[in-house]
Amino acid sequence: MYYRYLGAGSTANTLRYQITLRLFRECNPPPGQGGTQIASMPTSVTIGIFNNTGPGTIFTSRNVNRTNLDQITLSSPSPCIVNAPQVCYQVGNFTIDIDLPISVNGYVASFQTCCRTNGIANISGASVGGTYSAVIPPTSGPNAINNSSAVFQLKDTTLVCKDLDFTLDFGANDPDRDSLSYAFCAAFDGGSAVDAGAIVPSVPPYNSIGYSNPFSGASPLGPNVTLNPRTGLISGRAPGAGSYAINVCVSEFRNGKLINVHRKDFTLKIGNCSLTEAKLPQPGYNTICDSFSFTFENLSSSSNISNYFWDFYDPASGRSTSTDPKPTHVYSDTGTYQIKLRVQSSSGCTDSSTSVVRVYPGFFPGFDIAGSCFLSPFQFTDKSRTNHGTVNKWRWNFGDPATLADTSLLRNSTYKYPAINQHTVKLIVGSSKGCLDTITKTISVTDLPSLQLPFKDTLICSIDTLRLQAVGTGSFTWGPAYNIINSASASPSVYPKTTTSYVVTLNENGCVNSDTIKVNVLDFITVNAGRDTSMCVGDSIVLRPQSQGLRYLWSPTAGLSDPTSKSPVVRTTTTANYTVTVNLGKCQSSDQVAVKVAPYPFANAGADTTVCFGNPATLNANITGSSFIWSPSASLQNSNTLNPVALPGSTTRYVLTVFDTLGCPKPFSDTLFVRVITPIRAFAGNDTIIVANQPLQLNATGGSLFQWLTTTGMSNPFIPNPLVTLGPGVDSVRYVVRVSEAAGCFGTDDIVVRVFKTGPDLFIPSAFTPNNDGRNDILKPVAVGMKGLTFFRIYNRWGQMLFSTSEIGRGWNGTFGGYDQPSGTYVYMAEAVDYLDKKVTKKGTVVLLR
Repeated sequence: MYYRYLGAGSTANTLRYQITLRLFRECNPPPGQGGTQIASMPTSVTIGIFNNTGPGTIFTSRNVNRTNLDQITLSSPSPCIVNAPQVCYQVGNFTIDIDLPISVNGYVASFQTCCRTNGIANISGASVGGTYSAVIPPTSGPNAINNSSAVFQLKDTTLVCKDLDFTLDFGANDPDRDSLSYAFCAAFDGGSAVDAGAIVPSVPPYNSIGYSNPFSGASPLGPNVTLNPRTGLISGRAPGAGSYAINVCVSEFRNGKLINVHRKDFTLKIGNCSLTEAKLPQPGYNTICDSFSFTFENLSSSSNISNYFWDFYDPASGRSTSTDPKPTHVYSDTGTYQIKLRVQSSSGCTDSSTSVVRVYPGFFPGFDIAGSCFLSPFQFTDKSRTNHGTVNKWRWNFGDPATLADTSLLRNSTYKYPAINQHTVKLIVGSSKGCLDTITKTISVTDLPSLQLPFKDTLICSIDTLRLQAVGTGSFTWGPAYNIINSASASPSVYPKTTTSYVVTLNENGCVNSDTIKVNVLDFITVNAGRDTSMCVGDSIVLRPQSQGLRYLWSPTAGLSDPTSKSPVVRTTTTANYTVTVNLGKCQSSDQVAVKVAPYPFANAGADTTVCFGNPATLNANITGSSFIWSPSASLQNSNTLNPVALPGSTTRYVLTVFDTLGCPKPFSDTLFVRVITPIRAFAGNDTIIVANQPLQLNATGGSLFQWLTTTGMSNPFIPNPLVTLGPGVDSVRYVVRVSEAAGCFGTDDIVVRVFKTGPDLFIPSAFTPNNDGRNDILKPVAVGMKGLTFFRIYNRWGQMLFSTSEIGRGWNGTFGGYDQPSGTYVYMAEAVDYLDKKVTKKGTVVLLR
């Protein structure tokens, strides 16, 4: 909103102003929740005029018709932009001329609406309105002035892509030629407006909108975007894609005096687009301090780059250029090198960038810390070094959260912590060649200085002298003053004759800590090497003597892992007596232990064997030992002998375990398998019916070897599928077949062949009773002399087919679709082919009885 001073009003003591509201609306705004669109550009608005008092009071409100509607569009974005968004705004102007009484306070003109465009990225809250206002300065009194507000230029078609550099002109023109100064400021919310309808605005002052972190009214586009206070030019690197509310305040100065502050509230749309761009770090950021190798990368987020060309300006390396998107270059020597990147898109857009690389490997940061007590200063000493240049930059942060003054730029520094706590100390250190690194260490600040003892309890012989040792920073004092030498040092010597506790006191600049070492004194020591023991050949045991001594020596040394160890490992094949000599200083004692070595017991369970299912197997084992057991024993007869009889139901692993009482404490086992051949499942075929002189091919299965024990009319009794031909003089024959495997296991089965004296035919019962009593439950054709059934079908009285099959031996059970069919008469049709390839057809009725 802006205004223009037009001169005297139509009545006395009034001045005329022209007030204009300029509203912007996206041409294609995004839908809100539930798909609701942003309201259209209004045809009229309500503008309120308020006395600029604190708080304001209403002077008048006017309904103002829209004077014109324009559309501003960026029609031709650069072809180097990928996924360029549409930049299009509707601009509506609402202008009114109004006479205002001369006032010592001035006026505020404002317009309010409930809602901005949907999904604004830097505003918190789902729906936030806006207030657009203009302040008219006082026109009487000591601050009286006639003023026309600054008018922001209409340059709102800048295309902005996420994460790319941009400029946006928010400059204004002042009709009075006042001096202008620009700054970001918080936008106003919608006051009492609850929808997009015209309302009388609420009285000023107005509340600011709530910005979402990390944005604010003074930084609406984040820390990488700034506003030039002289020109109103917004520039920097854009944040992520989305819509952002921006409000710029322009201050008007006349004759060096601030006379007014004017505002422009605008929503900037940042697109999810990218630009063909080459971007390298600024000189000083590329410093190699740990090697001669460096990996380069284009820092731009451009997605349309198809070609890269890097020049490392290092001809001595032998490979000074690269076309890789992310090349690694190994420099030939130390020094400062220029680096250049040129990129090209598939459409021919190009860009280039240059930078500088410093190659000075051999930078080693480090520091030491001395101190432990909060009552005294800690000393921080820089230990950084470099092979090139000098270490010349230091910045310490001592990690004290209670103050901001816990820093230092000195190479070596001190700091006194105010309380007990843990702190993380950080040193940022740099060199004259541009190397920069950060290292941290964690320290514990206590109320006592750090005091460490290598041991707290020890033994000495009464005729010996012992050196004590304490570690810390400060002055040491030991007590009591009993048989002690150099009691004011960190490492005194003591020679007590009775057990004594020596106390060390450490004083570090007034911080005091103490600790105790107990020195136990013995006049003599003893050793018990342990009981005599035994072991198996090839095994090992550990000797475990009991003694108060500190040094051990075993003999003989053969077979010992370490003859000076208190508990050596013994690996030997012969029986031996070991002597251990123990010393505590000059006190000494010895003892002996015998180690007997015996061979393992021996077991041979016998060879693996294979038996037919149901047949026994006799095992034959032999051992060297005093006792044995078989496992599992449930399927063994006489399992307490070396020749048990095995009768397993399936293949079984039998384990024979032997025990020895001659000195080897470990058992020995051997294993055999009794593999059981599964039962032969002999099958001669299903019983069948033939006519006289009809050849029948039998087909037995279940093994690899076959012998038919009944051979009447048979072509070959030693094959699985012989031909059988029976004349009219035979009623039936039961053929028995023996089926076996190469191992000798066998099984038998039989098939009954009945002989009809008639010719080939199909016999179909006239009735059946499907009541599941096991008799006459299935209706099926009896095929005599038939080599195949073409079909057998059942129909109900309405001609619906209820059952069909082409498989001999299969029939109808009296159901259809899972439901029992009622008693009654049903029609059947059947067709078969006899063994002479003649077709046999049958048709008739059958009665279902329930």
